[in-house]
Amino acid sequence: MSKTYILIPGRTSQQGVGINEGKFEATYQSEISVLQVALDDMEDLGLEADDFVRVTSEHGEIEIKVKSAKKGELPAGLLFIAYGDYSSRLMGADTHGSGMPTSKGIDVTMEKIAALSE
Repeated sequence: MSKTYILIPGRTSQQGVGINEGKFEATYQSEISVLQVALDDMEDLGLEADDFVRVTSEHGEIEIKVKSAKKGELPAGLLFIAYGDYSSRLMGADTHGSGMPTSKGIDVTMEKIAALSE
């Protein structure tokens, strides 16, 4: 079962800490390689922390681990991912002359593909 969501990529404070250590170090990599999902959406899809989902946009597809957003942080239907390799795979290449691709409000589908215990 897949459903349409709105993906919002952005920067996180932990990502900022990680960039000082280096983009290939654990802090940075762990921050950019997880999708934050609203509690209601986690329950609707039967997701647990560290389960894997497939997220697809018109520009690409990723398979990524999930974690629950803190209560009240994300409304149902909205997903958050830190800028990085995974988020870039879902964005288009058109920068509209700004040098930065449109990265806010990307329509995506998400479906559960594996549980941590599988």
